[in-house]
Amino acid sequence: MAEISAAAVRALRDRTGLPMMDCKKALTVAEGDEQKAVDWLKERNKGKLEERAGNATGEGRIFVAVADDYSAASLVEIQCESEPVAKSESLSELGNALAGAALASGMDSVDALLAQPALGRHGMTLKDVFEEVGGKIREKIVVARVVKVEGPVSAYVHHNGKTAVLFRAEPTKAGTKPDWDLMRDVAMHIAAMRPMATTTEQLDQAQVAAERERLMAEARATGKPENVLDKIVEGRMKNYYVEQGVLVAQPFAKDDTKSVSQALAEKGLAAKNFVLWMLGGK
Repeated sequence: MAEISAAAVRALRDRTGLPMMDCKKALTVAEGDEQKAVDWLKERNKGKLEERAGNATGEGRIFVAVADDYSAASLVEIQCESEPVAKSESLSELGNALAGAALASGMDSVDALLAQPALGRHGMTLKDVFEEVGGKIREKIVVARVVKVEGPVSAYVHHNGKTAVLFRAEPTKAGTKPDWDLMRDVAMHIAAMRPMATTTEQLDQAQVAAERERLMAEARATGKPENVLDKIVEGRMKNYYVEQGVLVAQPFAKDDTKSVSQALAEKGLAAKNFVLWMLGGK
């Protein structure tokens, strides 16, 4: 049997990130051959992860990548079993790598994303890296979903990594430069207020028309002149849009004297859409 040196064990630990005892056992089985030891560890850890396949993944984090010019942004959600793993450096490195790859490649499915080459890891795909991290962490991890949004787009991820927003707005006039600070504030607003739609046009228009008719009937019943009824109804419709969770109609969280739409309009912007993710959502 080949003698396993402490230096060889340390080298394998540095390569795999696994405990010293596991590395020594792998080298012993592989009779000192480092690559064979790596392959043995992969198979061993794969079996352990398969045993945990049915475990619940109620923890995790959402990772974001934003282009330097805000022309696009991506989100990737990774779920795991425990909070310590959710906060671990290994999961953060994996999540950031996946989000960056999603931004660069535009892949909008998990399988397609994992099939991408791993940057700086010659001959490895992101799936290989994912499995490697799973072996180190030794609990079930799942890449749950991925999305990319074309800009102008700003992003916000809550400090616990469990809520994330991508918010897209466009200038209303050619040549207007987006106010990125304001757009991030709107992204934070979305995370806090959780609107259901971006604009009134995204609501069921038949329901909107029915509500407008109902409010008009109520206004007429007051006996007020016809020439003021439209203004009364429009005022009440604003409340309806807020109740329905329309982003642009909501009072802006940072300055509730104006709506989100008004705050954006002051900077020459109009809201287009948003992505709001909460960990474990669909």
